Amino acid sequence: QPPRLSSTPPSRSSSSGKHLPPPNSIDLNRATKSQLMSLPGIGASFAERIIAYRDSNGGFRTIEDLVNVKGIGKKKLEKLRQFVRLQ
Repeated sequence: QPPRLSSTPPSRSSSSGKHLPPPNSIDLNRATKSQLMSLPGIGASFAERIIAYRDSNGGFRTIEDLVNVKGIGKKKLEKLRQFVRLQ
């Protein structure tokens, strides 16, 4: 008999396979580039844009301000929301 294939879909913890940070662990106003890159869907370019926005606007006032970063829309915001915080 051929091996039985699992009908269970693969884990969707993150599209890149990296380990996700704990909930509410990344402070948008203090995070380093590497910390931001641990977020789902955030690579080097997005991390740099987030830092540039933070630096030019005096920080994030709300988590929703992330949509002001080029390339981050409501869908990406919702994927990030559980992992980020403001302090």
